[in-house]
Amino acid sequence: ATLFSCWLGWATIFAIALSVNGLSKRDMFDYGEQAGDQLLEQGTDQTQKLLLNQSMFFFDGTYDTVYINTNGFLSVEEPQVESEYLGKMPASFRMIAVFLGDLDNSDGVGKVYYRQDSRPSMLLRTTDHINQAFPQDDEIKPTHALIITWENVAAHGVPGRGDGLDRKRNTFQLVVASMASASYAILFYPREGLQYISTPVAGQSELVHTGFIKGRVKGWFNWSSIPGPYYRIATDNETSVRQLSEETNSGRRGVWVYEIGTSPIFYSIIPGQVTNLSPEEGMPSYPEPDQPSYPEPDQPRYPEPDQPRYPEPDQPRYPEPDQPRYPEPDQPRYPEPVQPSYLEPVQSAQPQPPRYDPQTPQVVVVDEDDDLDVDVFAYNSETCASNRQKCSSFADCKDYTNGYCCQCRPGFYGNGKDCVAEGKPQRMNGKVNGRVFVGNTPSPLELSNNDLHSYVVANDGRAYVAISTIPAGLGPSLQPLSSLGGVIGWAFALEQPGYENGFSIIGGVFSRQAEVTFLPGNERLTIKQEFKGIDEHDHLVVSTELEGRLPEVPRGSTVQIDPYKEIYQYGSNLITSSSNRDYTVSLPDGSVQTKAYQWRQTITYQSCPNDEEVRAVQSTQQLSVDQIFVMYDSGNQLIRYAMSNKIGSIHSGPPEQNPCFTGRHGCDTNAACRPGEGVQFTCECSTGFTGDGRQCYEVDRPIDHCQRGTNNCDIPERARCSYTGASAYICSCLSGFVGDGYTCRDIEECEQGRCHRDAVCYNSQGSFTCQCRPGFHGDGFQCTPGSPEHEKTQCERDRESIQVSSNTGSFSFFRPRPAVSQYGPTCDQHGAYEPTQCHGSIGQCWCVDGNGQEIPNTRTGPGQRPLCIDRGVIPPPIGPTTRPDVSPVAPGTHLLFAQSGKIEQIPLDGYSMNKGEAKALLHLPDRVAIAVAYDCVEKTVYWTDITGPSISKASLEGGDTISLVTTDLESPEGLAIDHLARLMFWTDSMKDRIEVAKLDGSQRRVLFDTDLVNPRPIVADPSYGRLYWADWNRDGPKIEMSNMDGTDRTVLVKDDLGLPNGLTYDPESQQLCWADAGTRKVQCMDPNSRNRRTIVEGIQYPFAIVSHGRNLYYTDWRREAVVAVDRTTDRETDEFLPQKRSRVYGIATTPTQCPQAYNYCSNNGGCSHLCLPRRGGFTCRCPDVVDGSCVERKL
Repeated sequence: ATLFSCWLGWATIFAIALSVNGLSKRDMFDYGEQAGDQLLEQGTDQTQKLLLNQSMFFFDGTYDTVYINTNGFLSVEEPQVESEYLGKMPASFRMIAVFLGDLDNSDGVGKVYYRQDSRPSMLLRTTDHINQAFPQDDEIKPTHALIITWENVAAHGVPGRGDGLDRKRNTFQLVVASMASASYAILFYPREGLQYISTPVAGQSELVHTGFIKGRVKGWFNWSSIPGPYYRIATDNETSVRQLSEETNSGRRGVWVYEIGTSPIFYSIIPGQVTNLSPEEGMPSYPEPDQPSYPEPDQPRYPEPDQPRYPEPDQPRYPEPDQPRYPEPDQPRYPEPVQPSYLEPVQSAQPQPPRYDPQTPQVVVVDEDDDLDVDVFAYNSETCASNRQKCSSFADCKDYTNGYCCQCRPGFYGNGKDCVAEGKPQRMNGKVNGRVFVGNTPSPLELSNNDLHSYVVANDGRAYVAISTIPAGLGPSLQPLSSLGGVIGWAFALEQPGYENGFSIIGGVFSRQAEVTFLPGNERLTIKQEFKGIDEHDHLVVSTELEGRLPEVPRGSTVQIDPYKEIYQYGSNLITSSSNRDYTVSLPDGSVQTKAYQWRQTITYQSCPNDEEVRAVQSTQQLSVDQIFVMYDSGNQLIRYAMSNKIGSIHSGPPEQNPCFTGRHGCDTNAACRPGEGVQFTCECSTGFTGDGRQCYEVDRPIDHCQRGTNNCDIPERARCSYTGASAYICSCLSGFVGDGYTCRDIEECEQGRCHRDAVCYNSQGSFTCQCRPGFHGDGFQCTPGSPEHEKTQCERDRESIQVSSNTGSFSFFRPRPAVSQYGPTCDQHGAYEPTQCHGSIGQCWCVDGNGQEIPNTRTGPGQRPLCIDRGVIPPPIGPTTRPDVSPVAPGTHLLFAQSGKIEQIPLDGYSMNKGEAKALLHLPDRVAIAVAYDCVEKTVYWTDITGPSISKASLEGGDTISLVTTDLESPEGLAIDHLARLMFWTDSMKDRIEVAKLDGSQRRVLFDTDLVNPRPIVADPSYGRLYWADWNRDGPKIEMSNMDGTDRTVLVKDDLGLPNGLTYDPESQQLCWADAGTRKVQCMDPNSRNRRTIVEGIQYPFAIVSHGRNLYYTDWRREAVVAVDRTTDRETDEFLPQKRSRVYGIATTPTQCPQAYNYCSNNGGCSHLCLPRRGGFTCRCPDVVDGSCVERKL
């Protein structure tokens, strides 16, 4: 025992000494149950399937499901049994081998933890590791992390003493960080965590494997499969494996970082570049999760298209120190300290570097096509006063003699209708349709709403295009057609001195028609494209149609397009161009064919006819396109194009040397390059970003002085402050006041004779009241002689009849009533039925409608009261009432909540409720609004009304209310909006069903009408096409989910529920939260992992709830208040009490921008009627009332 203690003490000291200079377990990402991890089942070959909250890119594929295995690996396919891959590497399925061997955690000491994490603090840590490994890249902004930790796992089959204490154990970790276009693997090998480097396999000691395995791939002639690439981190050498904890490619000992997958173009696994150790081995400090100092997730990183994959043998692989700062295009971006082991056979015909034979371009006159159908916006002769909103938010409106024009502000470019920040990358999204014949085939191949995505780095002219779901019979033959999406290259081409790209001249709304004639076969193809401007996500939107025939390019062939020059001629609202393009086809048998085609295109647009300032535009410009990359990815059915574009003079001359015009400047992708003398230049961050130009960070949004209360308008009781963008605002007097908005005075309505002649007028601030004189009765606007005679209500008559029958000994039957004794209804102060009726003698309570009729399935037992909605309405006030419309709401995020007769708004200052600025948004006399929802695209509020009943909407930018659904409703109490697919969903708690319709109320369809008792709240997750709803059925409350097309209906929660009234979904954290009036708790759950936690307990009587950032806001019936809850601290932080106290119902937020998201029904998916999203696709459905032309299909 003494010797063992002495040995243990020295071992501990030795471990501490080692950890000083190496990676420690403490330096890994947090793990364990305290970090929210889940545990893999114990065993020797256990696998856990995990559905990812965000897609992961691996090699050239995209995956939503992964598999975690005991044996030290993560796979994207269901793994085989261990006997099929242990000792037989590389495996036949795709995997990340972190420390692959025959491992064991069945003794209870070893554990395998895993979790998904999108907290800002975790994402910031992943960003730090990746940025240190790739210091040249500044677009690394992960939005999701998968963390897997193998702790104290032993080698299986190694004998020990029996208590497990003498077994050697390893600890290591894998973090997969993903963003919109790439995924990275971060591997941690702590020095004290690696105690063995081999495991017994089939009686032999086998070194562990580390690396990235693509698995089996198709052979050259698709006759059989062959092993795909296997990128190894450590080799079959003990020293190499031991160096995992000693060396690095990220600047930190024991930490290894790799780019493992990209989209739309993938070349190979790329290792980190920093193989020397940083001076500081410690990890930096990170902010708490609630600090918003983390990068935005919407900036994808794209690989360079201009790097040849197979460099010539005599080319230097790495730049020498005396070479220029900006490497030539044919130099690879990253050094590779460990070369991947590729097991594929050597290709017989490798692509050659691009050939370029300089030619003198010719100016070709192209006639205008009279048949071209143009659909573009048109200016009219109105003034800026009524048309300012038609200009871009980054443009000024200017009046001229014949009308107005829009002009982009300094720092932006475009035509004024569409403006983008100088230097900012631009994206393009759209759909492709059409019929294309290939070769001599008699039948065309159909394209139906195929997705087109493009990305261009504006400050160097590089453009990338990808079109999805291209069948194998068409994909190879589309490779020569790089300009199918290359128009965005012209639109945002790198401008040479004195020349402008397409977007600078005509903006984002134009029509393009191109005619392609292939030689020598004379096949013809027509391309028609409609560019529809910049959408709310700052993406250029395009629709494309293809019609004609292509020469066949055999499957397995590659295409090389030579650099070319294209002449553009600019006229009045017309641009024409033409060119001849050469390309070579490398066939699978090794032969090469050289072909060409003629290109002729016409672009039409509408300039502003009122502009009196003649804009100097070069009548002829030349587009130079080189570094062209084309590829058809048959595995993912993707056609990819990439190219570099410059716009300049048609005359030859010495090439520009300034890096701003060559594109080799090193400025941030969110920066503009400003040329100086000679080769001097500066980098200037784009509008909305700050930094030194080499690194730019998004800045805070401009100050909303209206929201902050720092404006100089008159007091809120007399004036309204309206935010107009940037840091500007305007002041205007409220109704009932007059003035300039800075000083407002009350209007004396009583001097205008507004009341009846037999009434007295009482003036008040901003309003007045009328009251009939003694001896008259009425509302003050109409007065009648005599005393008013109160007419009893139905409730009062029923109550009186019960009392009379009790006194006379007779019996009166009144529905609802219990089976015993007598029951008398309870009436409120206005004589209406109280929503909750109780019978004291039997201890039962139930809900009634406005006629006093019992609502089914609401009766409770002794000691309980049901949650009943007050279906009565507050009588209209005496005097003038507000019209049921909306005055324009100041920009910024607001809370909207419903009370009987109105919808109110509370501005949010960050997460704090600006109570002093709270006011009524919408007056709804004689109505009870219940559910409230918001459409961020059209800035419109939607609500349900149970007195109509109906579903209505009103624009926050001002205007009247519009009724959308008014028939076949009884009690619509829940409402959800899908802003992408333009759909609304609602629950009806009396009809017991869930319905869907277009946002205009058309094309209604019942999704569910079974197994529902009291459905109330419903929320949508447009990104994944999911619906969530709650049913407060007292015999079995539950929370359910399904796809928006009604498939995959599942019960999420059924235990520990009482009255789940409020429900909200936060797409950023992917948390579903609810407020329960029965358990008096607010709880949240990840719908994928089903992890559930309590946020607050002991609340009163919540009705509805909504999420905004780190806060939850819920309405409470008992407190008659809106309550704020901080999810990060699990406590209530604020409370708002409306001026008029009454029950508060539904609640929603008005975000300033729509969440960055996409689903398959963004453009109705090509459906004839309803396009209903689901996870990974969509379904075309018919409404319940069909017109005969509806087609249902599932895609």
